[in-house]
Amino acid sequence: MRLIILRNMEIHLRPDLQAKLDRVAAENNRDTEEYVRQLVEHYVDHDAWFRQQVKRGLDQLDRGESLTHKEMGARIEQMFRS
Repeated sequence: MRLIILRNMEIHLRPDLQAKLDRVAAENNRDTEEYVRQLVEHYVDHDAWFRQQVKRGLDQLDRGESLTHKEMGARIEQMFRS
């Protein structure tokens, strides 16, 4: 048997922000509560991904894996030539 515990959270929004949320949710054929849940889930997932990428980059710097400004410029130029 699986036990699921749900916690409710109440947030208070300025009327203008509430109106925007209502409008955008309706444009996406969602009710506002469902739309906000999706936004929060997306934000939390993106934040976790972003933090992982930053850690990965810092780990590379710690290992000395980096490019000079000149090397980076050459790579960018190569990208635009291709």
